[in-house]
Amino acid sequence: MNKDIITVTSPLLPDLNDFHAELQKIWDSKWITNNGAYHKKLEGALAEYLGVPYVSLFTNGTLPLITALQALRITGEVITTPYSFVATTHALWWNGIKPVFVDIDPATGNIDPDKVEAAITPKTTAIMPVHVYGKPCDTQRIQEIADRYGLKVIYDAAHAFGVKVNGESILNAGDMSTLSFHATKVYNTIEGGAMIMHDEKIKQRIDYLKNFGFANETTIMGPGINSKMDEVRAAYGLLTLKQVDSAIEARHQVAVAYRNALREVEGITFFDDMPGVTHNYSYFPIFVDTKKYGMSRDELYFHMKSQNVYGRRYFYPLISEFSTYRGLESAKPENLPKAHQMANSVICLPMHHALTENDIQRTIECIIK
Repeated sequence: MNKDIITVTSPLLPDLNDFHAELQKIWDSKWITNNGAYHKKLEGALAEYLGVPYVSLFTNGTLPLITALQALRITGEVITTPYSFVATTHALWWNGIKPVFVDIDPATGNIDPDKVEAAITPKTTAIMPVHVYGKPCDTQRIQEIADRYGLKVIYDAAHAFGVKVNGESILNAGDMSTLSFHATKVYNTIEGGAMIMHDEKIKQRIDYLKNFGFANETTIMGPGINSKMDEVRAAYGLLTLKQVDSAIEARHQVAVAYRNALREVEGITFFDDMPGVTHNYSYFPIFVDTKKYGMSRDELYFHMKSQNVYGRRYFYPLISEFSTYRGLESAKPENLPKAHQMANSVICLPMHHALTENDIQRTIECIIK
């Protein structure tokens, strides 16, 4: 048996010769950061590709979350999900905001709007949902709740690059959305991220905040931070943007192969595509029912690992289980039964555009056998 390691994800890489040529241009220009030509070009290209009015680039995917909260002057309590990467809640903590966890909808893994409304208090100022695995939240319901109670909505859309509902980008929902361009994402700039906003004045404020608050050489508009994307990664991003559609289609074919092979395996379930949604196939999570499958999730996970097939228990444990947050009233397990069930049963299978038929078959055989 081929014992090559199959990992859960791999980066989308541009042609090395093309990247070298762009690096030479940057070197010759002697402008390697601070809103240079590549930075401006990538913001424009992404806005066009994603179908959004304004994009502001960042050096990673966490800082746009932190900055969005600053820009909207969010305080008090923010309702969010425990089923996400920990950066979602860390962004609240770094802003001195109390996270309030609510349970999820098991049909999507996303925050349950009914639970959101029930958790609102006089201290609530915003909702921070996550488009988990790139599956869109119920943005209409969430916006209705936000409007009813006068709340802001910031979407953590780290997984949702290019996702659309009935032809409309889900990044246009809420007050702001943030993206991650980490190397594990379907589109990447090695490290990087972006914020999507709908107003030119907000875009300008964000651009000030991510550059120490500078409006010009001598004017500081507010206490900003340094979170700009440099020219090298912007150039890399422009090159990978040319390939992202073919990468998404390759991932789609991997998802089709997994579904066809695993649909009749007792005790193994997964998400199907949502009607009307343009998916990006960022992840392929399966869920293990121990009684029906005859093996626990962790037993299967470590069996796969022994065969050099590296999935990921993503997201496990829940954010609410980490020491920083587990003392919160909203973090009690009895408040989050569906999130705990999903976290304790999930394995994300290897999912990337470079998987071979042999790689896919080895992964499937680990589960079926």
